[in-house]
Amino acid sequence: MKVGFISLGCAKNLVDSEHIIALFEDDFFEYEADPRKCDVIVINTCGFILDAKKEAIDTILEMAEYKKKNLKKLIVTGCFVERYYDDCVKEFEEVDAFIPIRDYQKMPQILSELFNHEFKCAYGKNRKLITNSYTAYLKISDGCDNRCAYCAIPLIRGNCKSYPIEDIVKEAKRLKELGVKELNVVAQDTTYYGYDLYHRFALKELLPLLDEIGFKWIRILYMYPDEIDEELIKTIQDCKHVVPYFDIPVQYGNDAMLKLMNRRGSVKLIKEEIKMIRSYFPDAIIRTTLIVGFPHETEKRFLDTVEMVKEVRFDSLGAFTFSKEDDTKSFEMTCQVPEKIKHERYERLMSVQNQIVKEINESRIGKHYEVLVERYEEIFKRYVARSYMSAPDGVDGVIYINDDDMKVGEFYEVEITGYKDYDLLAKRAN
Repeated sequence: MKVGFISLGCAKNLVDSEHIIALFEDDFFEYEADPRKCDVIVINTCGFILDAKKEAIDTILEMAEYKKKNLKKLIVTGCFVERYYDDCVKEFEEVDAFIPIRDYQKMPQILSELFNHEFKCAYGKNRKLITNSYTAYLKISDGCDNRCAYCAIPLIRGNCKSYPIEDIVKEAKRLKELGVKELNVVAQDTTYYGYDLYHRFALKELLPLLDEIGFKWIRILYMYPDEIDEELIKTIQDCKHVVPYFDIPVQYGNDAMLKLMNRRGSVKLIKEEIKMIRSYFPDAIIRTTLIVGFPHETEKRFLDTVEMVKEVRFDSLGAFTFSKEDDTKSFEMTCQVPEKIKHERYERLMSVQNQIVKEINESRIGKHYEVLVERYEEIFKRYVARSYMSAPDGVDGVIYINDDDMKVGEFYEVEITGYKDYDLLAKRAN
């Protein structure tokens, strides 16, 4: 049977998809990228915010159309199913099986009954990489113990469940054997890693072990501000392969709003931590996420955030307009911000960030960087690459290189010659 997979949402969900895909690795199935040719389609959904839920629904409905043609089985899994299982069963009659996250360990049995074919592999035992062969994500925990007022992740995924250090190291070594050169460490909160298992933040213990394996780059994503201390920064500095890339979602630049969001720490703490990071790593990349239009946001509070952005000068910044999520603390909050004002403030904030990025990119012209080549664009006769400054999720921009003799998946030194918006232009260094 020809089986196709669609993975929606974040990198953490993508790792789940890779474990699901591995279950289908036997002679009974073969992979097929074109849904028109598939006998089976598996959709792994996201259910985090309104846009993600809409994408999940639209994708299910789109793939359900193939049931009228040659598609025999449509299977839907993931966060959206976990959160709205009963509604899914009621609304989508074309779907043959909804498998919520809580049933992932039972997935081989569920699939065996569905196909009348034995699925021998246990869920989580193997992975089939669907990223480029030289880059992969390493999930070190699932769920989250933080209770941010806007976030539904703990409702969907539950409390933080860290994976044992020895299991993570084993998985990392397996990825290295598969040819992975860039390892991206992910969790809902990577800096919280290990607290549920070892009663201490254990990321600083894990990183040196990963560093010894020999990856070219190790990148840490999703670091909670108040869990970053100097000992962790020194650990990163001592590691040869952990790149100075700090993804720190700060969410807002006003203490009263941070309290309403149920975020720990303060704006002062955020600024001090970033200053400390830059004292250890002058070329550190600081990436963040902000929410615009959270309940009780006033013009003054919004301007506090703008001023923080101007002062800190984040290298990469993603902003979202507030999305009301069922069963979260913020859903019933008073003083909701009108949609028109949300979007107007979002545009103003991103205009400020765009100017900052322009100035940062101008300062990079003439500098040399080591890059990982990801693909060749035939139509433009150029290669697309990333330096340590960009994660593989497409948020931070890329580097375009005019050259005719490079290999995808290899590292090269380039010189920055210009920029266009968030992307850099480069030539191969002499």
